[in-house]
Amino acid sequence: MDIDLLNVAMDLGAGRRGTDMGPSAMHVAGLVPRLRGLGHTLHGVQDVKVCTAETATVCDERLRYLPQITATVARLADQVEASCEAGRFPLVLGGDHALAIGTITGLSRFWRRRGRRIGVVWVDAHTDMNTPSSTPSGNIHGMPLAVLLGHGPSELVALAGDAPALDPRDVAIVGARSVDAAESPLVRALGVRVYTMSELDRRGTATCVAEAFSRVLADTAGVHLSFDLDGVDPNDAPGVGTPVPGGLSLRESHLLCETAAQSGRLLGMEVVELNPTLDTRNKTGQLAVWLIESALGRTIL
Repeated sequence: MDIDLLNVAMDLGAGRRGTDMGPSAMHVAGLVPRLRGLGHTLHGVQDVKVCTAETATVCDERLRYLPQITATVARLADQVEASCEAGRFPLVLGGDHALAIGTITGLSRFWRRRGRRIGVVWVDAHTDMNTPSSTPSGNIHGMPLAVLLGHGPSELVALAGDAPALDPRDVAIVGARSVDAAESPLVRALGVRVYTMSELDRRGTATCVAEAFSRVLADTAGVHLSFDLDGVDPNDAPGVGTPVPGGLSLRESHLLCETAAQSGRLLGMEVVELNPTLDTRNKTGQLAVWLIESALGRTIL
């Protein structure tokens, strides 16, 4: 596989500083040699330009750092789209989850010009479907999926063009266990399929993961995997800013990534919300690299 590796050192969308160091932590854990060891060709490591909090001012407490985040995700969308045009796989390292607006917008624009929709499996402890009217914090990393579905600040929604980047029927959230009361009505109204940890426990993770991928692959060009590391249980992924107990186990996380690889239709991937300042000896950084390997073809035999 031909890969473009995009570093997005952004923490403007999060409530705690530190996710801007996430890409570096994954590189320290050996990502590039691991990718080459799997036989992939790395065409470049690009740093997406990001404004730092030290040089930015919050103008709206319900949309913190909106102009700066809009500029960053617009650049990322263009770079992802260019990667697709070149026939390469965009692998995005974050950074907070607000950057998914850029990654998925770029993929969506590329495939829409070819008359196709894209599917997304969104691994997360949260549904990330707050809007400016429902957000309890004003942090945009709690809003990206709403934006991609057409709900949120016009500056961000408009990046996808005349229609939202995603159709609700093409999205599956896996691992949710913390949903803000004010965002639940939008989740229900749009009909996004949410596989909560309770459902995974009740029906079995393997069954739910297979169903999720089958759902988003139906009538789409393929699937993008948006992996928020807080979807994993904090015992296995301590280095995240919004940990929620009772998440995916290490083995379940690998199963999910392995399923993405086995689909043969993975269009892109991002790994986000790694905060090394909260980690233990880069444990979560190493996990992130292992999960990327699993999604990109590493097998036991």
